[in-house]
Amino acid sequence: MAKPKTDPNYKVLSENRRARYDYAIEDDIECGIMLTGPEVKSMRLQAPNIAESYATVEDGELWLVNSYIAPYDRAMFKHVERRRRKLLASKREIARMWNDTQRKGMTLVPLVLYFNHKGIAKIKIGIAKGKKNHDKRESDAKRDWGRQKQRLLKER
Repeated sequence: MAKPKTDPNYKVLSENRRARYDYAIEDDIECGIMLTGPEVKSMRLQAPNIAESYATVEDGELWLVNSYIAPYDRAMFKHVERRRRKLLASKREIARMWNDTQRKGMTLVPLVLYFNHKGIAKIKIGIAKGKKNHDKRESDAKRDWGRQKQRLLKER
C-alpha cells in the first residue's frame, strides 16, 4: 500500500500574503531561526505573525525584526513577544542578500514561517523590490482576468 503524502511534521505557521501584493519577489531563501524553548512550544500551539516584520543584515548577521510569537503560558521563563530573532543562513547567502539590499529599492521580506518535514522551524525570506501603484493595479487586473477566465471555462 502506498504511503500517504502528507507529513505530520510539516506545518505552515504564518504566511505573509500581503508581501506578494506589495513587492515584486525576485528570489527567496530558506533560513533557520534561533528560538528559545517556550517560543517553539508557543508556535506549535498558536500561530505567530510575520505580516509586519522584515529582515535586515547587520554586521554580517541576518536578523528578523518585529515578528510576533505569543507568550507560552506554562513557561517558567517568559520570552519577549517582538524581540529581534537571529536567522541562520550561510555566509555566502548573507553576503548576497546584503549586496542585493544595497541596490535601490530592494528589501528583505519574510514570506512564510513553517515547520519543515523534520519538525524544525524555518522561514522563507524574499529579496524584493517595492511595487508602484500602477504595478499593483496591473496585478489586480491580471488576477481578475484569471478568475473571469476560470468562470467562463467552468460554464462550458
